[in-house]
Amino acid sequence: GDVYKRQVSTQSTWGINNKLKQFFKMAEDGEGAPYQIIFLETGETSNSSRDFTGKGAATYPNGEVYEGDYVEGVRHGKGKYTYANGDKYEGDWIQNKKHGIGRMTYNLKGEYFGQFEHGRRHGEGLFTYLPSKDVYSGWWKYGKKHGSGTYVYADTGMRLQGEWSEGKMISGKWVFPNGTFYQGQFRHNKPVADGKWIFQNGNVLEGTYKQTELAPDDDVEVEEGQEPKVNLKLDWISSGRLYDAAKLINHHENI
Repeated sequence: GDVYKRQVSTQSTWGINNKLKQFFKMAEDGEGAPYQIIFLETGETSNSSRDFTGKGAATYPNGEVYEGDYVEGVRHGKGKYTYANGDKYEGDWIQNKKHGIGRMTYNLKGEYFGQFEHGRRHGEGLFTYLPSKDVYSGWWKYGKKHGSGTYVYADTGMRLQGEWSEGKMISGKWVFPNGTFYQGQFRHNKPVADGKWIFQNGNVLEGTYKQTELAPDDDVEVEEGQEPKVNLKLDWISSGRLYDAAKLINHHENI
């Protein structure tokens, strides 16, 4: 009896796996029914997930695929979703939306790991950008950087560390690899208004940054998770010796 049960179980598992392969092949080819789902516990297939609770794998008309938990017909629990453009999400779902902890891989653009709410980055999370390999670690609000966070530039080692609002840093520090940093207010992720430079040797230079917006670059693609960049000209007015201040600031800005 046990041998027979194992044989039936093996045949059943093979049948489900074979159906899954066919489903995913159809998704890749853009073929198949408008919507199909396989109920993984039984291997049965249907063109509707209505009232279904359990584990399933569904293919959509546009080639997208979901494999994971369902509750009463909707994605709810743990699951993995592959989008038509190559993006992938794996993590928590509530009522058909990404909600909880998850990992979102944006095809050729980067990866986010952290908290989601109602389908968007919301809460604490880490985003690694491609191709730059820059990293932002901190808080998000409905898809944008918001709250305490740190952005590290991979090519220079510089970092922006402070408070963010609507995707931009508004106050904090601009820190250089050698320990020198600027502290003050920011706009468009650049210094503005009153602030101070604090150097390795403990010297402090206070002054004011003035921003002048320049003409935008044409055909600049905005990276996933980033805000559109604004071209700026920065002018520093020191409250100390102007010549020495300008020399120090220009040196550090060109690092």
